[in-house]
Amino acid sequence: MANAVAVACMVGNIIREVMSKGDLGIVEKGVNDPQTEADRRAQQCIIGNLNKKFPLMSVIGEEDLAQETDTELVSDIDKEVLNLKCPEDLVNVTEEDFVVWVDPLDGTAEYTEGMLDHVTVLIGIAHKNRPVGGVIHQPYYNYENDKAGLGRTLWGIPGVGVGGFNPVAPPEGKRLVVTTRSHMTPVVQQALDSLKPDEILRVGGAGYKVMLLMEGKATAYVFASPGCKKWDTCAPEAILTAMGGRLTDIHGDPYSYASTEMHPNRRGVLAAAKSDDHKWFVENIPDAVKQLVKS
Repeated sequence: MANAVAVACMVGNIIREVMSKGDLGIVEKGVNDPQTEADRRAQQCIIGNLNKKFPLMSVIGEEDLAQETDTELVSDIDKEVLNLKCPEDLVNVTEEDFVVWVDPLDGTAEYTEGMLDHVTVLIGIAHKNRPVGGVIHQPYYNYENDKAGLGRTLWGIPGVGVGGFNPVAPPEGKRLVVTTRSHMTPVVQQALDSLKPDEILRVGGAGYKVMLLMEGKATAYVFASPGCKKWDTCAPEAILTAMGGRLTDIHGDPYSYASTEMHPNRRGVLAAAKSDDHKWFVENIPDAVKQLVKS
């Protein structure tokens, strides 16, 4: 975990470096699914470092790339995380017991469009199918404020706590729902309409959506669609769980993060920073919607 935090910070530098050059090296993987030089270099950095330090650990990244052998090793480790007490159920595990899910640049479309605060780096660590550690690095945090530090790293370990931010509860008496900016479907809209939210926030990137929950700017993240992948949700789920929240499919069932699982989250995503709020949203998404979003 301490290594993942340090590597995520290094990747933030890579993402900013590529942007500063002006040529993003964009290729289209599919409809509304671009890939940039920053995606490629970021993944090679993360997976290269983790594979060299933990060769027996499974690491799964979003981008389908041939791994380069000359990846620059990150020698730093995050001392704050390193000095934390390890959860008792993880004391005697070995590296081959872990699976790491990596989204090297979450919010690529927003990155290419200059919506830089939506961009995150996601590194999620799973053990026995469940998230046990998560890192979200936001490389452009404070990018519009020259006097503030650029970038930040948020992390969470269930049973231990969170770091890099102070959790904030959402406003009482308001239902603020965050959802997709660019992958709207009639079923997603039906789910939103049924919840009668006071406000709908449409933003990019799963990591950024969950960050809005962590900082009290939204009550729930609702996405009644199979569009998200395991690398989008493993890290955010770990941090939400560490602060008392929940992330599941829209039926309220948890996802498995075993290395053998299919990558898509076929039953949608429902997340909230408070478990009671999560329960309310599960109960109030209509069965007709749930029947349309199932494996």
